Amino acid sequence: MTQFDAIMEEHSKHLVRIAYLYVKDWATAEDVVQDVFIKFFQTQEQFRQEASLKTYLIKMTANRAKDHLRSWKYKKQVLFDNVFGQVRGIEEHVVENEQLKTLEKLLFELPLKYREPLILYYYNEQSIADIARDLSLNENTVKTRLRRAKQQMKGFFEQQEATEDA
Repeated sequence: MTQFDAIMEEHSKHLVRIAYLYVKDWATAEDVVQDVFIKFFQTQEQFRQEASLKTYLIKMTANRAKDHLRSWKYKKQVLFDNVFGQVRGIEEHVVENEQLKTLEKLLFELPLKYREPLILYYYNEQSIADIARDLSLNENTVKTRLRRAKQQMKGFFEQQEATEDA
């Protein structure tokens, strides 16, 4: 097993989950991670080891996922899905834990500027300083976005509970 294979083996599952939180589609998330590994393999000499390899790959994944969301291909697919309905694979029809599905649904209702710090803080367990550095934001801006994201999530849960009780 080569060093590159070991890196892929160690980080791929985690990176696919990160990418999924951005793009909301497992196949696309896998494509994003594949692109990240290809780019890393081609440009690995640019990795200056200022941060851990995991942090570097996560940042590459987040950036590639955001690039995908801005792409014409993605926008065209969203338009097509809205017009003709989305066709889903059989594995996506497997019933998952209801609480996780609800949380995921509510997380995706957040604007990206709130969703991203929330993911980095709770899912990647990054500090506010690290998030600020990675997103090129002020630490107070990150704190504000985290607070607003939590407030919105709380509001979503309260609204859902009120709907279920009615």
